[in-house]
This record gives sequence, C-alpha cells and structure tokens, in this order.
Amino acid sequence: MSSVPPSAASLRGAVDLSSLVNRPAPGAAAAQPGAAPAAAGAPVPLPSLVIEGTDAAFSAFIDLSNTVPVVVVVGASYNEPSTQLDTILRALTTEYAGRFVLVTVEADANPQLSQAFQAQTLPTVAAVVGGRPIGLFAGVHPVEQVRDVIEQVLELAAQQGVTGTAVVDGAPETEPSEPVEAPLPPHHAEAYDAIARGDFDEAIREYETAIKQDPRDSLAVAGLAQVSLLARLKDKTQAEIRNDAAARPSELEPQLLVADLDLSGGHVEDAFDRLLTLFPTLDQDGKNTVRARLIDLFEVVGIDDPRVVKARARLTGLLY
Repeated sequence: MSSVPPSAASLRGAVDLSSLVNRPAPGAAAAQPGAAPAAAGAPVPLPSLVIEGTDAAFSAFIDLSNTVPVVVVVGASYNEPSTQLDTILRALTTEYAGRFVLVTVEADANPQLSQAFQAQTLPTVAAVVGGRPIGLFAGVHPVEQVRDVIEQVLELAAQQGVTGTAVVDGAPETEPSEPVEAPLPPHHAEAYDAIARGDFDEAIREYETAIKQDPRDSLAVAGLAQVSLLARLKDKTQAEIRNDAAARPSELEPQLLVADLDLSGGHVEDAFDRLLTLFPTLDQDGKNTVRARLIDLFEVVGIDDPRVVKARARLTGLLY
C-alpha cells in the first residue's frame, strides 16, 4: 500500500490470546461457530459469514482459523467510526464470498478480547490465521485500503495453507431471526455510502447538512470529524507526511498532518502530545487552529475515552 493506514506488511504483531484458547464455553453448541473442521481447501459450513465473538466462546474461532482466515473487529455500536468500518467490512465479507470470516466483538461486553487485541482505539481490527492472531489497524479507513489489507491477510493465509472457504448453510428454522436494525438517518446513510466509495468530500457535505438540520446530532459531529481526518490524509503516504514535517518544523500545517497520521495509526497519545507540546509556542491564530484540530481529534477518538479526558484537561490548563 502506498498511502496510510499501515498495511499488513507493517502490522503491530501477534497478540496474546492464550487466556481465551481452550476455554470451556457454556454449552458446546454455543462455542462452535460452525461444523467440524474441514480438510484444507474444503468448504466450511457456517450459519453466517459475519459472526459475533465473545469472551466465553472465542476458542472456536481460533480453531476455525486453521481452515479459513478470520478477521476480527473490536468496536462499539455507539461509536461512529466503528459503525462506519462495520459497513465497509461487511461489504468486503460479501464481496470475498467466504474466503474469510468476519467476527465482530462488542468491546464493552467483552473486556478480555478487547485487552487481548490491544483495542486502545475503536475500532481495532486483527486477523487470526492458523491459530495465530495478528494485529492489523485501528480506526476507519477507505474501502480500497481495507481491501488491500484483506488481500495481504489472504496472501499470508495461503502461504500457511489456510485456504478453506466458508459457506452459509442456513440457520435452523427454529432459530430466532436477528433483530432488524433501525435504518440510518438519510444523510448518515449517504455519508456512509460516500465513505465506502472513497468520496470524502461528499461525506463531509452530508454530515454538515445533518448537523445544520440538528446541531445536537452527536453522531454526525463525530462522523464529520472522522471523515475530515480521512480527507486530510487521502493520497498522502506516511513517508511524505513525516518528511515534510521534518523539513518544516516551524510550520504548523505539517505538524497538524503528522498528528492526524499518528492518530489514524492508533498512536492517540502521541498525536495529542505533539499538538499540546506545540501549542504554547504559537501565536493566537496558531493556538486557535490547534485547539480546533484537537477538538476534532477528540471526537474521532471519543469524548469519553480516558486519553481524551487527560488531553482535554491539559489543553484547558494551557488555555487558562
């Protein structure tokens, strides 16, 4: 990949799921996502290509990863970036037609998985291949870049002989159907579609329209901050951003862009520290610019995140 976020070639590395392996789940049927393990390359029947993962029943997915690559996303239903990425990943899961299985983990309800996957930022994405968990990326990114990472995961899986395909065998008639989610507000839906196309300018316009119609629409505010971050990073490589900042240390815009890059890569505290350290050295216009950018980044991470609370307190101290 030539542009941010980091590709599968520069993953954070394996994470420790040993505490969740071979754990007896409450009921064998609940622990198994599908049928018995299939031979390499053989179809694996599953009730769905998108399955909910829990602390109590995750070992089954580690077993499944010996046959079919498993992509895990740790997020939260109330978190706008999580819901944006969920839309992208579900579309890719359908597109790849069983070449990988998507496991969704609700962070608050599954603290052990959240810790195991080092989910300091929501959403956090990892893969499990051949029983080995591999960190991928944090945050929401354009569909083309997410597809690149998926391709590299599949390439890695092929190298390890994990080439099975999941097929949906249909849920039993007696099984209750999944609850139907309420439709998104129109401008949110249009923004999601635009993000999936990589059209960030259109997504920004849709979120701005939603905010004009309802200034209290906190999800639109967070969505606008997130997609604005993506727009600023679009078509720029990590090397370009960091080299430009090193070449122009006294100019504000390159430093702002490095902070964007750090945050998009999951280095939240580094991004905040960079801007808060820079803040006292600036004139009033520069301080106003940095303050506005920090407020946007706080929305991206989540205003209740402990790192945001800490950075906001530090910013308040610098302002007064």
